[in-house]
Amino acid sequence: MNIVVLTPVRLLGDGLAACCNQHPDLTVTAVVNDLATLRQTLTAAVDLVLIDVTQGVDLYDVRSIAAERHDVALVALGLTEQRHEVIRCGRAGFTGYIAREATVDTLCKALSDIIEGRLACPAEISCGLLHALFRTDSPLEEAGPDRSLTRRESDVLQLIGRGLSNKEIARELVISLSTVKHHVHNILDKLQLQRRSQLMRRVRDAPWLVSPPDTTRARSAGP
Repeated sequence: MNIVVLTPVRLLGDGLAACCNQHPDLTVTAVVNDLATLRQTLTAAVDLVLIDVTQGVDLYDVRSIAAERHDVALVALGLTEQRHEVIRCGRAGFTGYIAREATVDTLCKALSDIIEGRLACPAEISCGLLHALFRTDSPLEEAGPDRSLTRRESDVLQLIGRGLSNKEIARELVISLSTVKHHVHNILDKLQLQRRSQLMRRVRDAPWLVSPPDTTRARSAGP
């Protein structure tokens, strides 16, 4: 199995390469430090990309790579093993993940399992994944239990991501300014964010999480 490791921490990348190369079925062909270099590396034969998510990664770019290269398994390295984080990475195109607490032996076995189409995860994570599949109309299931956004809040968040002000959102959705402010307050609370700029970044990093605003429905349904 040919593997590429993506991490901004060179020491980590070299260490992973040394460990994986001791395994008879694993070969690290490259260690890269950004997504742009990763794209160049994918011109060669690659079976799996191990992406360090502990330092932050642009999930929009990850998703675009996953869409372009269905033949390459993308694996999140160092993921916090929580339901919403696993769902978030799944929506970004990751095929599997390696938890932060994993050992080297666990890592090597997990990579072999993932390439064979198997993924082992705790029961509560499995339950959350099934729930997320059922709730496909819920744009931000990652917000946590009982804290997913309503359809109208999703509409508002999508327009915030486009840079619209509250007044512009009110005109777009044909609702009052006070209603918009109420929705913005609820969105910040549910996503556990504090500033509007953080909402804009959330939409930019994961644009598939919100649906386009239904302005036609808004004109007939109100707030």
